[in-house]
Amino acid sequence: MPVFQYRAVTASGEVLEGAMDAPTRKGVVERLRDMGYTPLRAVEAGTAEAPASQRRAAGPGLFARGITQDEVGVVTREIATLLKSGLPLDRSLEILVGLAENERVAEMLRRVRNEVRGGASFSKALDAQGGVFSRFYVNMVRAGEAGGAIGDVLGRLAEFMERSKDLRESVKSALIYPTILLLVAVFSVVILLAVVVPQFEPIFEQSGKALPWVTEMVLGAGAFMRAYWSALVILAVAIVFLASRRLRSPEARLAWDRRLLGMPLAGELAAKVETARLARTLGTLLRNGVALVNALSIARETMTNTWMAAGLAEVGRELKTGRGFAKPMMETRRFPAFAVHMIQVGEETGRLHQMLLDVADVYDAEVSRAVKRSLALLEPAMILFLTFVVGGVILSILAAMLSIYDLPL
Repeated sequence: MPVFQYRAVTASGEVLEGAMDAPTRKGVVERLRDMGYTPLRAVEAGTAEAPASQRRAAGPGLFARGITQDEVGVVTREIATLLKSGLPLDRSLEILVGLAENERVAEMLRRVRNEVRGGASFSKALDAQGGVFSRFYVNMVRAGEAGGAIGDVLGRLAEFMERSKDLRESVKSALIYPTILLLVAVFSVVILLAVVVPQFEPIFEQSGKALPWVTEMVLGAGAFMRAYWSALVILAVAIVFLASRRLRSPEARLAWDRRLLGMPLAGELAAKVETARLARTLGTLLRNGVALVNALSIARETMTNTWMAAGLAEVGRELKTGRGFAKPMMETRRFPAFAVHMIQVGEETGRLHQMLLDVADVYDAEVSRAVKRSLALLEPAMILFLTFVVGGVILSILAAMLSIYDLPL
């Protein structure tokens, strides 16, 4: 039976750490709750991290970085757990300072705790942390303070961030194998053209015979690559640099994002990703009492496609005139029709926030399926491409060898 290392908090606020045998992590959590403790973490012993004090003692390291959104998500879940167990906010922050993953997180929590102790609201203390917490996050907490349900709001925030992380991680994991295939394909072609093919050139030159056109083409490509490899590298870097610099211009970025949405397959997928993010952000904000006009302004900041974000700004302006939400959204022609119709139904039935969350669930599932289908097609396509290129080079060499010795192919 596996051993799990756990961390839990007692009713008095004391932090406990230990090990427990259990078939699953869920079993550890249930047993801790039965004992009257609030579980914070439970990880299998073989994968457990070092204690927080040891990790902080190691220092920030040479390549210190800022606080990541994954770390913010972990802190959010832990604060929500402590608050729901009945501990006050000040004590919850005090506990998490001691349990922080690293010194950066500990120092941030320490600043928040000091702000709260000084009389600032929790949302104001979070807003003062230099961009660590997004406007969406701060407004959610502010809504929770107004409704007296910070623990519930933080729990929803944690769920929101965990869903976003799971989607990102699933896409990253799915892209690993195709990326490796692409690198292998590029490396194989470079080695064949720059190293293998030149080994046969002396043989071809000594024969004095005309070579097949495909062999001449392969030899020419190899010679070009060897002669101008440095220029090719510089050109590739320059193209990437100029393209990224160009896209920093708002006008160029807007034009590119508009073209992206019109592309087959990629455009539809990008629209679904943006719509899912928008719907989940809006639904979460509305569920926690944020006004629709303010929620639209906040949600627009989370969008990465500037063309769709500009359309949402138009919707916000129309909303202020009393035209509603769904109709102006449909008139922009920048959002999927299914999502707009679902939003219209939610608006008419008074369940807008729930319908938005349903739209987010639908599109999250569709994006996941679309990515899996695309990658399932991409992998064999890349293998076929690699086989075609490598096989073509080998056949060109074989054809030349056979022509030299007057053998039939």
